[in-house]
Amino acid sequence: MHSVVVVMGVAGSGKTTVATLLAEQLGAPLAEADEFHPAANIAKMSAGTPLTDEDRWPWLDAIADWIRERAHDGGGVVTCSALKRSYRDLLGRDERVFFVHLNGSRELLADRMRGRSGHFMPVSLLDSQLADLEPLAEGEPGLELDITDPPDQLAAAAARGLAEFEGGQP
Repeated sequence: MHSVVVVMGVAGSGKTTVATLLAEQLGAPLAEADEFHPAANIAKMSAGTPLTDEDRWPWLDAIADWIRERAHDGGGVVTCSALKRSYRDLLGRDERVFFVHLNGSRELLADRMRGRSGHFMPVSLLDSQLADLEPLAEGEPGLELDITDPPDQLAAAAARGLAEFEGGQP
């Protein structure tokens, strides 16, 4: 594996769970996007204030740096909401990046968010994330998966999609 998989989606989509399973299957390093946030971003979200593009660029730059390192050193898996195509362009520019978009209904996402503890992202920010979300478009390497499927099935589908992607790479 030489590509980096970005497991993307809004809060509550199961990014960490699926990315952990996928990284284990691939024997690849895993990074959690939340670890790249500056403290100011976490404080802002914890207070229920949505991030702006200006808030997100330094965070995305840090994730892109990790992706570049891993793309040249065996690949890896990273979680990232990657809500907009411009964000994904930054993350995947000039690298072998494969996006796995975990998608589900607002109701299911909100239920999952309410059921987790110890996370800074309040349910009140879900609608702002859904409003910003731009699904994968033509020409973006990746696939969309339905989060009603079990996490192990989602990770297996992601691994198959990655294998197809890498098989088509020079």
